[in-house]
Amino acid sequence: MRVYFETYGCSANFNNTEIMEALLAKEGFEIVGEIEKADVIVLNTCIVKSPTETKMWRRLSLLSSLKKPLVVAGCMAEVYSREITKKYPDVVLLGPRNLVDTVRAIGFALEKKQVNFVGKKRIVKSELPKIRKNKIINIIQISDGCLGNCSYCSVKLAKGGLFSYPMESIIEDVKQGLEDGCREVWITSQDNSAYGVDFSSSRSSKLPLLLNKIASVKGEFFVRVGMMNPNFVFPVLDDLIRSFESEKIFKFIHIPVQSGNNRILKLMNRQYEVEDFKLIVESFRKKFPKITLSTDVICGFPTETDEEFNDTLKLIKEVKPDVLNISKFWPRPYTKALKLKQTSGGIIKERSKTMTELFNKISLERNKLWLGWEGNALVDEYNEKNKTFIARNYAYKPIIIDNTTTLKLGMMIRVRVNSVTNHDLRGFLV
Repeated sequence: MRVYFETYGCSANFNNTEIMEALLAKEGFEIVGEIEKADVIVLNTCIVKSPTETKMWRRLSLLSSLKKPLVVAGCMAEVYSREITKKYPDVVLLGPRNLVDTVRAIGFALEKKQVNFVGKKRIVKSELPKIRKNKIINIIQISDGCLGNCSYCSVKLAKGGLFSYPMESIIEDVKQGLEDGCREVWITSQDNSAYGVDFSSSRSSKLPLLLNKIASVKGEFFVRVGMMNPNFVFPVLDDLIRSFESEKIFKFIHIPVQSGNNRILKLMNRQYEVEDFKLIVESFRKKFPKITLSTDVICGFPTETDEEFNDTLKLIKEVKPDVLNISKFWPRPYTKALKLKQTSGGIIKERSKTMTELFNKISLERNKLWLGWEGNALVDEYNEKNKTFIARNYAYKPIIIDNTTTLKLGMMIRVRVNSVTNHDLRGFLV
């Protein structure tokens, strides 16, 4: 039987697809890239934002119209199980913590029996097999769920509270990836900085210790550390910076701030203040001046005034992030922010536009700092559309390489940056 996967969302969701594909392949299923060839379809969903959720409903409607057995996986299956079951009586649901039931879910879909595999099981995904989309990148989930309770987020409804995976299983996943030829490791979860708080007697993050153990694994590879919330970074800041001293750790941090105003942060229930975020950024940059900073902001949170939005603009002007994920506020189901007085769509759109224009200037300014830089970079991506390779330097900066005739994924190359755009650096082999 042939199975087609369509996946949306975060790196953890793409890793979930890698795991599901491996579980099916082990049982003799064939994974195909064209929907026309498939006997079964798996839609692995994301509902983090309203536009994404709207797209998921549209895809679900279209895919169900094909009259092929259909499994809906991911966060949408967990949060909207009743709605999907009612509207699509033949669809089988598979929640993000139920991957071990993948083969059974496909079986029931083939039999046209609606069975829901949802609920917050505790499975250690780092111990499950995977078929990697990018053969040199090993995506490793280190936990499920989170300890936050942000007033605007519905993801926790799907993933529940924090469940950190055993450190030894994560290290074994790293080693297995190296044996398979991986050169890059992505550490991912809802909040990497909360790793181990659930099994720590001191209720402090064990991420620095985990990174130290990963960096001590023999082999030539690099580690990209995914999103870390400020409230769990702050108590272990010094230890975390020391962990980042390893040459194996990309000098890249993703610290979402969401707002530059403390009243709004309190309404968001973010459990930190703007000053905490700024101190984290200053501390990392003091140690690693060219570190790549990625952060997130939400434009138009309920009751946000013009002055409070200007505080966020001022913060972005001050910290000058290299990457900025700008989100328009969208009310999510079953959240506290849904009950607050909403900001008008026109104001949200204008604020998002203003933030985008500001960041376009900042990102170009930041990238120009790399003009003339020469050093080593790992080739980790191939853009099929543009027929170009992308390499990453020690700060995880993407470098588009002009001369691609001799390149292969996983190669370490010497490159010089000779031009930049808002989004990347451009260079040539030296």
